[in-house]
Amino acid sequence: MDVCVIGGSRYFGRRLIEDLRDAGARVTVLNRGSTPAPPGVTHLRADRDDEDALRAVLAGRSFDVVIDQVCYSPRQAAVAARVFAGRTRRYVMTSTVEVYAALARPGATGGPAFAEEAVDPAAVPVDPHLPWTDAAFLDEHYGEGKRQAEAVFTRREAFDFAAVRTAHVLGGDDFTGRLAHYVERIERGLPIVVHAAPRPASFVHEPEIARFLAWTAAASFTGPVNAASRGTLDVHELSAEIGRAAGRAPQTVVRPGEPVSPYSFDRGYAMDTGRAARLGFPFSSVTDWLPRVVREARR
Repeated sequence: MDVCVIGGSRYFGRRLIEDLRDAGARVTVLNRGSTPAPPGVTHLRADRDDEDALRAVLAGRSFDVVIDQVCYSPRQAAVAARVFAGRTRRYVMTSTVEVYAALARPGATGGPAFAEEAVDPAAVPVDPHLPWTDAAFLDEHYGEGKRQAEAVFTRREAFDFAAVRTAHVLGGDDFTGRLAHYVERIERGLPIVVHAAPRPASFVHEPEIARFLAWTAAASFTGPVNAASRGTLDVHELSAEIGRAAGRAPQTVVRPGEPVSPYSFDRGYAMDTGRAARLGFPFSSVTDWLPRVVREARR
C-alpha cells in the first residue's frame, strides 16, 4: 500500500506513520517540515493551505490512500479535494467527537451515545466564507470546522472518503499536557476545578487510534465512523484513577467563573462504536489500558 499522511509529525500521528512503515507500506509524509519525519519514509514539505505549493510538490505522484491528520476547516478540505482528485482512490480524514457538540445539551443527565447518523455530513451546511484562516476563530469553532470539512469531502466525490471521529485520546507522547495537569495537581495536593455536574465522555488509547486509522486506510467502507474504547469516564472517575496510582485523594472543586480542568465536560460526549465493530474492528475497554496510562504519565 502506498500511503500519504498529511501532518502526523507528533503524538498518535507519528505512531501511525511508524506503524504503517513497519507493516510494509510505502509512506509519504506531507507537512510544513517543522518536525522531521520518522526514518524510512519519504518526506515532502509544503503548506497544505497553499494550493499551488501542494500541486507542485505532488507533481507526478499518486497514492492508494491519503490519511489527513490536520484538516480543520472546509477551506482546507476544498483545497485537498481539488489537489488529490485523480491522485488517490481513498481519503481518510481524522475527525473528532466534537462534531457532536451541537447535539450535546449542557446539563443533560443521560441519553444514548452518539451514533454516526446523528451528524450526516451530506446534510451539514458549509460556509467557506467564515474566517477559517483566523487561528482564534478556528480554535473556538473546532468541532464546526471538522463538521464542515467532512461535508466538503463527502459532497466532492473525488475519491472514496471516510471520516474517523476520534474520541479524546489518552496515553503516549501527549504534547497537550492535559493528563499531566491532573497528575501534577493530585500529586501536589492542589484542587482540580470541575463542572458542578460533569458528564461522561468517550476516550481512546493512543496506540489503538493509530491502529484504527491504519486499519481504516486499508478498508473499503465510506462515511463517518466513531473511534472510541468501550466505556466512558467523567472527570471524577479519571481523577480517582490517578489518585489511586498516586496514593492521594484528588480534591475536586467547583468555582463558577474559573476555567475548568481539561476533560471536565458540562455535556455528555459518549460515542456508539457499533459501526466499527460491525465492520470488523472491536475496540478495547477503557479499563484495559487506563491504569497503565496513568502509571506512564507519572514517570
